[in-house]
Amino acid sequence: MAKALYGHVGGPDPRMVSEMRRLQQRVRDLEAELARLHEENDVLAAEVGHDLMIPVREPALT
Repeated sequence: MAKALYGHVGGPDPRMVSEMRRLQQRVRDLEAELARLHEENDVLAAEVGHDLMIPVREPALT
């Protein structure tokens, strides 16, 4: 029982702290990749947008 109390009072489990740091780093990496992909998508959309624009024609007078 003393070991259980010591583990509880002694602070967080080092394995849990290590896993938490690993997951936080993974989240930062994924957020950075998401930002990079958004920027790349914006550039590509701007390039393609000009090619796909259909000119608006005036209606014919009758």
